[in-house]
Amino acid sequence: MYSASMSTPERLIESTRELLWERGYVGTSPKAILERAGAGQGSMYHHFQGKPDLALAAIRRTAEEMRATAAGVLDGPGTPYERIEAYLRRERDVLRGCPIGRLTMDPDVIASAELRAPVDETLDWLRERLAGIVEEGQEQGEFAPSLDGEEIAAAVVATVQGGYVLARASGSPAAFDAGVRGLLSMLAPAASKARPERPARTA
Repeated sequence: MYSASMSTPERLIESTRELLWERGYVGTSPKAILERAGAGQGSMYHHFQGKPDLALAAIRRTAEEMRATAAGVLDGPGTPYERIEAYLRRERDVLRGCPIGRLTMDPDVIASAELRAPVDETLDWLRERLAGIVEEGQEQGEFAPSLDGEEIAAAVVATVQGGYVLARASGSPAAFDAGVRGLLSMLAPAASKARPERPARTA
């Protein structure tokens, strides 16, 4: 499953990341981690202090990857509106859910300040980055001055995370897509007035 060049600690981290996404913390047993990683018995305790230590490394890796993916879009080319739109419309495995968002519903992760920290930091970073883009759009006249950057950022994050939940509940990405279209339609009018030569995008 993993390349032969991948070290044992890397295989353990990657297998833990996948299992946390699929099964949650309780369902991610040391035995399942070792089996998926193709690692020998006891290797977890050779490289890590135990399951909590390995889970923390896995959650940190997932958080770093999510921030890097989001930054690649939010810091990319385009107007502030186009960058928010690109973030909302970027390709996702909607029915599988968000690897970070799902951790917020895991009672064992939320109960641990250490395990929860990378999750909180990532969501805080995302809201702060989105709020900055909204404020940038206001300075450029693309977004209405009456908009609150922090509130719009919270709405974007809530739309994405809530969209994952609704899509999984219905077994279809349609609910996610509908939420994205609805949020963009509320942001688009001011953006369209600022650049009338460009038609509003559709899904």
